[in-house]
Amino acid sequence: MSILPKNELHKPSGTPRNFFIWGATMSGKSFLAEHFPNTLVLNTDGNSAMGTAPSIQIRNTRKADGSLDQSCIKQLDDIILALGTEANTYETVTLDVIDDVCGLIEQAICLKAGVEALADIGYGKGYAMFNSALQGLVMDLKALPINVVYISRENDITDDNNVTVKVPSLKTKYYNVVNGNCDLVVHTQHIGKNYLRNVTEVRRQYHASEVDDPKILNILKAIPGALTPEQTTKAGK
Repeated sequence: MSILPKNELHKPSGTPRNFFIWGATMSGKSFLAEHFPNTLVLNTDGNSAMGTAPSIQIRNTRKADGSLDQSCIKQLDDIILALGTEANTYETVTLDVIDDVCGLIEQAICLKAGVEALADIGYGKGYAMFNSALQGLVMDLKALPINVVYISRENDITDDNNVTVKVPSLKTKYYNVVNGNCDLVVHTQHIGKNYLRNVTEVRRQYHASEVDDPKILNILKAIPGALTPEQTTKAGK
């Protein structure tokens, strides 16, 4: 049997599965993420006790002499393997927060090499190892048959015109890797007594009639701009 697919057009999936949620502290990022179905939280900021979803603390463990015992890279690999091969009921995995995950990956590489910074590993090898680890993590998560949610904090930057804008705190080069594999980017804000959400980037137009997961559809309905109004045709056309 040929490994090539049949040469025919197919209908693209109408359900987003990979999400990036960013915002300031206490703006409702984790609250929104908790509404995704059957979530496993990969936690880094110590807030897992505040939520109700099962969680795993992502960290690098050290030996008594300070050297690396087990890296977060290995820990994440083991978790993803378990999600993909073991019988479980999880429908979503959330990284809270991806900024810290990147920092832990960098720390793991430095500890293993016995250096203080990636730049101390010669010939750009440290940066290459980091890029490979991050891209592998994102691609492995995307390959899982479940929803993936990345959470990031918020930064203010001032442009050349002295205008301050809010952006995800994840470094741009890392954001490009993660966002390049996401379907929807959502910004959360807490203004007065109101918690606001808005879509800042979207891979394609999503119509309610095309979303085949009712749980995801309910979440999209609560995010202004996530769904595109259905096209209507005039009578007699």
